[in-house]
Amino acid sequence: MPTSSVHGALRHRLLLLRSVRAAGTPVVASLAAVRLLTAVAPALTAAVLGMLVGRVDGASGSGVFRAALLPLALFGAVLLLGYLAQSATAPLEYLLRWRVDGAQRTRIARLALAGPTVGALESPEVQTLLRGAVGDPDHGPDRTVGTGALALVQQLAQLTGAAAACAVLARYAWWTVPLLLMTAAGCGARHYLTGRTANGTWRFADREELHADMWRRAVVSPSEGKDIRVFGLADWLVRRLRHHIDVANAPLWSCTDRMLRGEWITLLLVCAGLGPAYVAVTLDAVHGRTSVAVQTAVLAAGYALYQALGSGSQLLRISGALNAVRCFEEVRDLLASVPQTGPDLPRTAEPPLVRFERVGFHYPGSERTVLDGLDLEIRPGELLAVVGLNGAGKSTLIKLLAGLYRPSSGRITADGVPLTASGSAAWRERLTVVFQDFVRYQLSAAENVTLRPVDRAALGAAADDAGFTPVLERLPAGWDTPLARARSGGVDLSGGQWQQLVLTRALYAVRTGAQLLVLDEPTAHLDVRTEFEVFRRLAEHRGRTSVVLISHRLSTVRQADRIVLLDGGRIIESGTHDQLMALGGGYAGLFTVQAERFAAAGAAE
Repeated sequence: MPTSSVHGALRHRLLLLRSVRAAGTPVVASLAAVRLLTAVAPALTAAVLGMLVGRVDGASGSGVFRAALLPLALFGAVLLLGYLAQSATAPLEYLLRWRVDGAQRTRIARLALAGPTVGALESPEVQTLLRGAVGDPDHGPDRTVGTGALALVQQLAQLTGAAAACAVLARYAWWTVPLLLMTAAGCGARHYLTGRTANGTWRFADREELHADMWRRAVVSPSEGKDIRVFGLADWLVRRLRHHIDVANAPLWSCTDRMLRGEWITLLLVCAGLGPAYVAVTLDAVHGRTSVAVQTAVLAAGYALYQALGSGSQLLRISGALNAVRCFEEVRDLLASVPQTGPDLPRTAEPPLVRFERVGFHYPGSERTVLDGLDLEIRPGELLAVVGLNGAGKSTLIKLLAGLYRPSSGRITADGVPLTASGSAAWRERLTVVFQDFVRYQLSAAENVTLRPVDRAALGAAADDAGFTPVLERLPAGWDTPLARARSGGVDLSGGQWQQLVLTRALYAVRTGAQLLVLDEPTAHLDVRTEFEVFRRLAEHRGRTSVVLISHRLSTVRQADRIVLLDGGRIIESGTHDQLMALGGGYAGLFTVQAERFAAAGAAE
């Protein structure tokens, strides 16, 4: 193995061992003590049994009881301590494993959320590494860091137990030590190597497992469940799920079959070690060349040595957890490679002047150009509408404005300062966005709006602006009503009601300091009357807040200060509604088509 690989393996083991600190010193010290006691108990039992048999064998009559009294007392003490240690082991192991895993998941969450953009998180490589860093044992050979740290503690205890067994063997029959040690270690090494081969085979199945995970979630999801039942997709979905599981598991099943067929090698190793030792010691005892005490001690200590070294299970758990350590380091390095430097964005009293300067963009992993040399100005305090056909790049423009992606070329500035990673937090304090695919949290209505300490006055005013107050008045517990049927006392909202709540979320941010309000199809689920009222109230915010509105319903953007038409990744028309209609270009054509369609629908009614 190359020196760098050896160094990396040792470093990862050290990191795994250091992770036990998250469990706390009392838990680690207690577990180490009970594990050591459990590990040396078989060797102590062998030694005490040897003492007992030896004393009883050399005594006669009433002296048998006196000779056996001390060994029996020691034997009982060893059994009692072993029982107490076994009883304490499970809860201590649980505490260590879950505290260490909790600390690891916290690190992963902070790492995933630390980046200012979401582009890196969409990378398949990053997703695979994040999954590996968690170490989900339900999918393949990976083990959590907590499981690996626990296995390291157990392995150290087993090695101590093996040393104790060797000491007992050396005391009675030294020549059995190398024989049993080599064969026991051979059994452990074989189990470890075959298990590692299976682990390597499984990791080739990660891609199929990711697909299977998607279908597993769909099976139990209420959202996908509607389509599955309405369109009769249940059998099709199960077949897809089964296909991915079969493809993922086929290599592992084949490898497992080979492992089981090779267990005769383990049997030979056990027989090659224990057989000669047991036979030789038994023959010596029968012919008087050694005592029954020696025979008893060798039998017990030899078996204890195989228990300590023969399984290789701890090595496999450590190997699986080391993969989690490696994945965490790799994904940390990948995410850290994203540039994090740039000037701060000072907050001003007035809404910012935002400029897109020759901005080009394509999504990571795709060469299709979404924005191509786009120039756009968002003026302080104006209501700007962005319109265009599906796929024109409107939502992408919003994601760039929010700093969720970086332009592939060109730059975006706010008051002349480029929007960069270091300024993202300060910039987002001045900005609030309603995305088309907004998130519905299974929290209370108030928490869905604020997600932070509540300003009740601003909350009520935002609800009025969004038209959410009538909905709120019908909720059983008002703002404290959980918005999920799965929660006690919870209810669900209709699509339009959810959209009003999300508008409340954005307008609450405006009421508490946001200077730029961005809305992507904010009223798609609202009826015409509610939509008109919402836009009237939104228009009232312009001046003290800049408003960027994306909508397919061109009738709703007529009152905008300026309308821009996005096509081919560029702004091709800009002006007021009247100016663009007089121009007779793309916007006028789209507006005319929509107007005729609505007129025809009205006549049909």
